[in-house]
Amino acid sequence: MKKTAVLFIALLLLICFAGCGGKTTHHVEIDVENYGTISVELDGKTAPITVDNFLTLARSGFYDGLTFHRIMSGFMIQGGDPQGNGRGGSDTNIKGEFALNGVENDISHVRGTISMARASYSYDSASSQFFIVHRDSTFLDGQYAAFGHVTSGMEIVDKICADTPVQDNNGTVLAKDQPTITAIRVID
Repeated sequence: MKKTAVLFIALLLLICFAGCGGKTTHHVEIDVENYGTISVELDGKTAPITVDNFLTLARSGFYDGLTFHRIMSGFMIQGGDPQGNGRGGSDTNIKGEFALNGVENDISHVRGTISMARASYSYDSASSQFFIVHRDSTFLDGQYAAFGHVTSGMEIVDKICADTPVQDNNGTVLAKDQPTITAIRVID
């Protein structure tokens, strides 16, 4: 049984590696209306399933026009929900690539890390929602699939956190106040 599981994981990694064009590092730019561009490097070696899913959605234009619907200054900004309320996602859920789900992932949730949001009740419920860590939040390590880091544009994350009014301690942002992601472009 153990040998079958190892072969399955190896096959899954091979499929994800091929889906990423054989590359392990990718770069994307997240354009935020009235704010600017956040450049992100994605780590397809550490989180191949997550990176492949994110790239597929970005290339399809899925994220264009979506928003950052949850903003918690000192913690993170969260976006990628087509409903804009934290309850939506794409048509696909992916395996959570983190330690509690049996996957080695040593990317720490420090300032500038990009990670996948998921439902608290399921390790394999990540879909399209992602978050960018505003301040070190290493308590998330091993529980969420971190898959890259911001290479430039953290001042934009800072400004979003400073400028956006929230409705509660959970960072809920009214639809009219949600910063808009005009596009997520895959650079390479």
